[in-house]
Amino acid sequence: MTFTKNDLNKTLYTKPEVLEKNRKWYKIDAKGKTLGRLAVICADLLMGKNNPSYSDFRDAGGFVVVENADQVKVTGKKLLQKLYYTYSGYKGNVKSKTLHTLLQKKPTDPLWFAVRGMLPKNKLRDRRMKRLKLFTTETAKYDNLHPTRID
Repeated sequence: MTFTKNDLNKTLYTKPEVLEKNRKWYKIDAKGKTLGRLAVICADLLMGKNNPSYSDFRDAGGFVVVENADQVKVTGKKLLQKLYYTYSGYKGNVKSKTLHTLLQKKPTDPLWFAVRGMLPKNKLRDRRMKRLKLFTTETAKYDNLHPTRID
């Protein structure tokens, strides 16, 4: 397919049914990878930025399966200094947890929060987050779907 000067500014349109049917599966081993850099890779795959039919208003991304999500590493003093906040809505009820305690209680949550924060804040974010599958061990559950391994 050759492009002329008039075609360069047009968005390549693919029907939503075709996008839904042709979603790819990606498998990532998180062992020893940095939290933020891994979250960027996951967010890009969930948005579909690697697809030629990417546009910001359409959900064209794939499924992302992350194994060993509890074994991500962080640099510096983030284990003790990075805080995650929760707020119930009542006055004075802001609670905080450090990254260290969050990794002990729910080891997949830091990666989940990092990926969620990197996705655009719009109606598509919740749909994209449902396609992120996090595991603390290696799993063969999704091997029958022939995922593309990203290391």
